[in-house]
Amino acid sequence: MAAAPVWSVDPRTGKQREQVAVEATAQEVDSVVRAAHATREALVDRTVRAAFLRTAADRLEASRDHLVEVADAETALGPVRLTGELARTCYQLRAFADIVDEGAFLDVVINHPDDTATPPVPDLRRYKVPLGVVAVYSASNFPFAFSVAGGDTASALAAGCPVVVKAHPDHPGLSELVAHVLRSAAAEHGIDQAVVGLVHGFEAGVELIKHPLVAAAGFTGSIRGGRALFDAAAARPVPIPFHGELGSLNPVVVTEAAAAERAETIGTGLAGSMTLGVGQFCVKPGLVLVPSGAAGDGLVKSLTDAVSDTDAGVLLDHRMRDNFIAGVAERTQLPEVESPVTPGAGGEHTVSAGFLTVPAARLAEEGEYDLLLEECFGPVTVVARYDSEDEVKGVLSRLPGNLTATVQLSEEEAAGQGRGAEILADLTPLAGRVLVNGWPTGVAVAPAQHHGGPYPATTSTSTSVGGTAIERWLRPVVYQNAPEALLPPELRDDNPLGLPRRFNNHLER
Repeated sequence: MAAAPVWSVDPRTGKQREQVAVEATAQEVDSVVRAAHATREALVDRTVRAAFLRTAADRLEASRDHLVEVADAETALGPVRLTGELARTCYQLRAFADIVDEGAFLDVVINHPDDTATPPVPDLRRYKVPLGVVAVYSASNFPFAFSVAGGDTASALAAGCPVVVKAHPDHPGLSELVAHVLRSAAAEHGIDQAVVGLVHGFEAGVELIKHPLVAAAGFTGSIRGGRALFDAAAARPVPIPFHGELGSLNPVVVTEAAAAERAETIGTGLAGSMTLGVGQFCVKPGLVLVPSGAAGDGLVKSLTDAVSDTDAGVLLDHRMRDNFIAGVAERTQLPEVESPVTPGAGGEHTVSAGFLTVPAARLAEEGEYDLLLEECFGPVTVVARYDSEDEVKGVLSRLPGNLTATVQLSEEEAAGQGRGAEILADLTPLAGRVLVNGWPTGVAVAPAQHHGGPYPATTSTSTSVGGTAIERWLRPVVYQNAPEALLPPELRDDNPLGLPRRFNNHLER
């Protein structure tokens, strides 16, 4: 039976635009993975790897206008947003090239023999090596930064791992174009173009996670889809690491003092964050704890005014639109849930932003209100009005893991007076990134960044953004009493590659 065609679909109308590719069969997935596996030796030279990554960034920039045009046609995210996302993607590729050049990610540690230690220490030389082929599952909401050339791909290639990308069905045409750019960059440096494989189709994604030559996987998407792949990765005869980003509520706590001090600013800031990109950001604030009383009322009024002025927008596909409308309707039917600005259907193909309010006490107890503690993808947030600090603690104690957690403090609280430190302590177990007086949307690509969190935010303790994302695709190996002539150059005493390392307990740079 012939494989199903893959169509480019216009999210503004829901109509098919053109056939882009066909869904890969199991045999085709096998062929793509084996071809990628065969390119590993071409990535051994770090100089070549770094040059490949920089050329890929250059070529993506050179194709910017066409790529953004195709991306907008498939996602309706808009040229401004997409141009910025492509710039971020190129920056990320170059940042990993710098990391490859520096070499600290290899984590070289050398200990010469020490017979005086208890027990005696033999000659030990440790560093990190690439795992092998990495399966990358593209995200819908970031067609550049979390897709074919996104952070999973960039970090895996930087680690020396070939990749096979499972394209997202919301932007198949763009995926083909970006893969072509990466392959042409590889060819320029003598690397077989199979170093970046691409497959389409749901079944192809299932076959990919089961393939015996796939050594690890990175995923960004839903809890349901990610958990299924996570379980499949663990159920293999040889289980593999699965670094999945699955879902996040991203709670915000607004103290009473902060609400009294700057209610309007917090309300407008929240509106901008929750509606950014039509609410399709993984770090959208989905639950906001706001005090009852006049200060909180002012914040809710500011939020109402700002959200009411937000134009209706197009979600990435009609399935997401349907899920958003159904999810909002189910939540608004709960007793005591109100909608000062009702979210839901806008036009025939759009959605309108809005928010819901509920007494925080309802969320502190297990029951039907648990639905409000689940992510609803799209431009909506839940404002929980609390009467006491105990209610805040009660709600926080029931939250699952998150990518981010935020607290809005007053000027005095931020200076160390009041409960600021206590609230930070309450939020830290919940998330991988804790913000003070900011908003979680916007994830900087920086060495200190951590984009991850306790399950179900992610399935591992690693980050998918920032320089340490490379660590996901490496494993340590130590050589004991190996003759110098047999050692890889990274582990030789004379350090021919000039790597930073820890040599006999002293850090060398």
